[in-house]
Amino acid sequence: MKDPHDPVPLSALQHYLYCPRQCALIHVEHLWAENRATAEGRILHERAHSGEGETRPGVRIARGLPVSSQCHGLTGVCDVVEIHRDGRIVPVEYKRGKPKAHRADEVQLCAQAICLEEVFGIPEGGIPEGFLFYGKRQRRTIVPFDTDLRSLTLSIAGEVRHLILQGTTPAAQYDSKRCDPCSLMDLCQPKAMRLKRGAAAWFSSRISSPEAF
Repeated sequence: MKDPHDPVPLSALQHYLYCPRQCALIHVEHLWAENRATAEGRILHERAHSGEGETRPGVRIARGLPVSSQCHGLTGVCDVVEIHRDGRIVPVEYKRGKPKAHRADEVQLCAQAICLEEVFGIPEGGIPEGFLFYGKRQRRTIVPFDTDLRSLTLSIAGEVRHLILQGTTPAAQYDSKRCDPCSLMDLCQPKAMRLKRGAAAWFSSRISSPEAF
């Protein structure tokens, strides 16, 4: 994406909130690597998307539904969308792990709701909630699409658009909890970047010290 009018992928919002550098590696440099966690996540999504839509009492279920928002410049695919007889539209996003401390998954799901409102001609805020289904817990977690989450989602979408258009990958900042599980760890090399910065800082301090001469 280099044209400012190109839509931002919904997945990029999740990547950005997890780590801006990861987002840039994937969506600017177009790099990818898979580990066990991403493979399990991919399989979970494939299962969620597989099969045709189905109808259950009072609800129609759409799988792998492409969505977009021209108003906000977003595009992506919803894992599952429940279309209820009473008019309610409920997006359901599948994740392999468990609920997280950050809001990356919630923002991705909220962005789906924003797209769905435009697709179905529903007034803004007309989809009040959705669900995250976590594989480890094997149950749904409800996500209310309140004003704060919607504001955060659109703010992050703007930041991601700027990042991609700028075409610059942020410097690595090693964080064991975030970096060690990341499938892009070897491509990113945050530990090596930290060592380089440390060596550069030491060398700079030595050069600037009067005792060095």
